[in-house]
Amino acid sequence: MISAWDCFHFATLELVRSTPIKQRLVAAYRRYLASLPQDQLPGEVRESFGQVMRCLSGVQPLRGEDAVAASVRKMSNQEADECAALIVEIFGLMSRSDVNVGRAGGSVVQLRSVDCDSTEFEAAPLAATH
Repeated sequence: MISAWDCFHFATLELVRSTPIKQRLVAAYRRYLASLPQDQLPGEVRESFGQVMRCLSGVQPLRGEDAVAASVRKMSNQEADECAALIVEIFGLMSRSDVNVGRAGGSVVQLRSVDCDSTEFEAAPLAATH
């Protein structure tokens, strides 16, 4: 069984794809959030999750569509952006939550030195062609 953290992680990854925002929202909801029981979530994100679920399923569907398709169809692009941002915010809160402290062994592993030469990130000059 996939954990609530994983559901939000995968939903967030779905939201950063290059397809239109409304398509990304529908996919994130259907694939990762629709079947997620609210009682699996930390208490501090349950209200926000409920808000997301109401935004994504609160509109009465037309014949041949489901509630999520109807709800997202009725959203403006700004409303869709705000709903996506709320999903990402929930994922961020869950990632910082005490529930997930032991997830990666509870320690930070430094993969590379934070002290680096600033020239490392400079682009090489373009060669002049005549």
